[in-house]
Amino acid sequence: MSDSVQDRDALLDAFRNAMRHVAATVYAVTTRHEGKAYGILATAVSSLSFDPPSLLVCINRSASLHDPLLAERKFCVNVLGLGNRHVAQHFMNPAAPDRFSVGEWQDFHGVPMLADGQSSFVCDLVHAHEFGTHTIVIGELVAAQHRQDATPLTYFDRNYIDISEAPERDQS
Repeated sequence: MSDSVQDRDALLDAFRNAMRHVAATVYAVTTRHEGKAYGILATAVSSLSFDPPSLLVCINRSASLHDPLLAERKFCVNVLGLGNRHVAQHFMNPAAPDRFSVGEWQDFHGVPMLADGQSSFVCDLVHAHEFGTHTIVIGELVAAQHRQDATPLTYFDRNYIDISEAPERDQS
């Protein structure tokens, strides 16, 4: 392989194809602004720090959640479990009139929380930084809850997969 720089289209295509093969947990990021619930699916979420406990979330600036989240400055990162696949599929449907009509949603610290999700993290927005098409949001933890019996919903190569059934790897 040559060390020459790929042209922009080839580079973007190579990046998309490579990222399709990185397994990622599926999250529903939610907020409430002026009485209305907003939410998107995301895979670009990461723990940032344990002190203070915080998360990093990347949100496309064209997403319906983006401006309400920045205005409200409070959000919830809901980790979807295998049992929440129907929620993920409903969130992905652009024709769905209300993303929150599917799933067991409840108010938790003023934001929508998926009651039967694997985990939920409510955060106050403490920093936002624009980069490319996205805003990198840093949230400091306000509250969290976790279900012991849930396996995360994982996205890989444009499909949801069950990582609890992944074959064991030879340790030798």
